[in-house]
Amino acid sequence: MAGRFAPRSARAALPHQEAAPAAGATAPSNGTPAVRAAEPTHDAPAVRETAPSQGTPPLRAAEPAQGTPAVRAAAPAHDTPPLTREWTPPGPLDLRLVLGPLRRGPADPTFRMVADGTFWRATRTPEGPGTLRVASRGDRIAAAAWGPGADWLLTGLPALLGADDDPDAFVPRHRLLALTRHRRPGLRLLRTGLVMESLIPSILEQKVTTDEAYRAWRHLVRRFGTPAPGPTADLGLHVMPDPRGWAMIPSWEWHRANVDAKRSSTILRAVRVARRLEEAATMNLPEALTRLELIPGIGPWTSAETLQRSNGAPDAVTVGDLHLPGIVGHALADHRDADDEEMLALLTPYEGQRHRATRLILLSGRTPKRRAPRMTPGNIVNL
Repeated sequence: MAGRFAPRSARAALPHQEAAPAAGATAPSNGTPAVRAAEPTHDAPAVRETAPSQGTPPLRAAEPAQGTPAVRAAAPAHDTPPLTREWTPPGPLDLRLVLGPLRRGPADPTFRMVADGTFWRATRTPEGPGTLRVASRGDRIAAAAWGPGADWLLTGLPALLGADDDPDAFVPRHRLLALTRHRRPGLRLLRTGLVMESLIPSILEQKVTTDEAYRAWRHLVRRFGTPAPGPTADLGLHVMPDPRGWAMIPSWEWHRANVDAKRSSTILRAVRVARRLEEAATMNLPEALTRLELIPGIGPWTSAETLQRSNGAPDAVTVGDLHLPGIVGHALADHRDADDEEMLALLTPYEGQRHRATRLILLSGRTPKRRAPRMTPGNIVNL
C-alpha cells in the first residue's frame, strides 16, 4: 500500500515508543522514572547465570520470548505538576455528549469518567503520550495535562470540545429533531485531530458485536500500550501503542484478543502508512474519505466512524451499519426496515449535517423495539 502514497513533505510521523533500557539497569537520577527489570515470560523461563566452569562458555541471560511486550518505563511520578488551562466555550456545552464518542466501552483503558463529572483521556499525540483531565467549572472548562503531549493536548482543547463546530448550521426539518436539539443544547461535534486513535478501534468493530470489539481493544491496549502519564494508576489508564508497536504484535496475540486475520491485517496495513493517514485530519471530508479508503479493508463505514471523531465532520454519515438505517427509518418515516438507500433519502434535507442528524435521532430515544435475539458473540480464542 505504501506505493500508492507518493512521498511528500508532511508533518512528522507519530512518535514511536522509546527503546527500554536493558533489564537490571539502575534507575537514573534527576527524577527520571525507574525501569523495571524484565520478568520471565510463561513461555520462556529465565535462565540463571552460573559461574562458568573452566573451558565452558558462560550462559547468557534468557531473552524474552517472541511477542512478549518490551520492558516498559515506569509511569511518571504522581507529584509531577501538570500543565493547566481554562477555556470558556462559546455556548452551552455538555461534556458527556461531546466526549462520549471517544469511549470504547465501559472499561476503555484510554478513557474514564469519574463520579464527580471529571473526564480523563489518555492518547498518543504527535509530541508523544499524554493524559488530559477535563471538568466543567460553571461556565468555564478546566483542563490539566501530563506527559510529553501535554502542551499539544491543551492547545487542541477548544477543537476537542467542539469550538470549530457550528450547531446553528443545522436546520431541523422534523419535529422530533427540533425537540431533541432543544433538549440537548450542549451537543457539539468533537474534533481530536488524531486519525489512528479512532481508526484502529473502528476496524476492530467491523462486523462483530460491540462487546467483542471492546474486549479486543482492552486486551491489546493494556498488553501492548504503556501506562498513561500523570496520576492515573488508580484509573488504570493506558496509551495505545505507536504504529511500530501495533506492527510488532504477533499473530497469536491477535488470536488471543479474538481478532480475526481480516481485521488484524487491515490494522497492519494501516499502521505501515500511519503518517499519511494522519494527514487526513486536516483534509476536507471527500479527500479524507478517499485517503482512508485506499487501504484494503477500510470502507465507507470505517472511514465515516473515524472522521466523525478525528475531523468533527458533521456530514460523515455512517453507511453499512446493521442498525442505523432501521433507527433512522423508524424515527423519520415509521419504517423500521429501511436500508441504506432509504436512510440516505430521508437524510437528504440535512445534506452537510447528516451525521449531526443521526446523533440527534439516537439521542431522541425513538428507536424500534428488538424483534430478534442479540447477535451471538464469536470466539476464536480456543480454536
